[in-house]
Amino acid sequence: MATYAVGDIQGCLKSLRHLLDRVSFDPQTDRLWLVGDLVNRGPDSLATLRFIKSLGSSVFPVLGNHDLFLLAAAENIVTLRPKDTIQDILAADDRSELTGWLRRQPLHRREGQFFMVHAGLLPQWSIDDAAKLAREVETALAGPDYTTFLRELFHGATPQWDPALNGTERLVSIARVFTRLRTTTRDGEMSSFSGPPEEAPAGFLPWFRIPNRLSSDTTVITGHWAALGLHIEPNVLAIDSGCVWGRQLTAVRLEDRTIHQVEYADRRE
Repeated sequence: MATYAVGDIQGCLKSLRHLLDRVSFDPQTDRLWLVGDLVNRGPDSLATLRFIKSLGSSVFPVLGNHDLFLLAAAENIVTLRPKDTIQDILAADDRSELTGWLRRQPLHRREGQFFMVHAGLLPQWSIDDAAKLAREVETALAGPDYTTFLRELFHGATPQWDPALNGTERLVSIARVFTRLRTTTRDGEMSSFSGPPEEAPAGFLPWFRIPNRLSSDTTVITGHWAALGLHIEPNVLAIDSGCVWGRQLTAVRLEDRTIHQVEYADRRE
């Protein structure tokens, strides 16, 4: 049995299939950890989501910002932008089944020495802290009032994290960290910067570069930051290698950290 962590797919189904063929993935014995952003911006979001869901108990996704955007779009909370490519899901006969499955997926996965989230962790969060905070949002998303959370996430305030926050504002702050964090100050202030790390604003560092961050005792698996690219350290596996931007889709076999990549394969004929 092997466990493969795969970077941001974003509707690039052909690339994903090529990657699974490359590693001889067997859903009967192997496991697939997906770092989020399963859909959007790529050419085949509907078929990608159906395929991932069909893998059943062999697949373990976490939610990314594009996945949350899809959930909001399905509830008419957000308007699609020119680059969005989730119209096929919204028009599908099985739309409710797919989005219902998606919103019950977690923001985190924890097993042994590994902790997987879409974007990153604040320096003041231990792994135990992060798991507890993630579960707060996961409970809200899976609950009957999930649209209130999604509406605030996309149209409400964008508070920096403060443990004194409560209610929906607290959930929004937690979700922003898990699905959007790239750079932060030593005190845990997030920025909206998305470029290469060497161009980060003054006072901001990649979240995993903050000295003495409390999650450094665990290997954190993330995606989200295409401009960073594939970045491997002893306690960080950042695996968004920019497939949807025409680069590579990456898998890391967690048992021995072997890296497997395929080139972007989803150009339309």
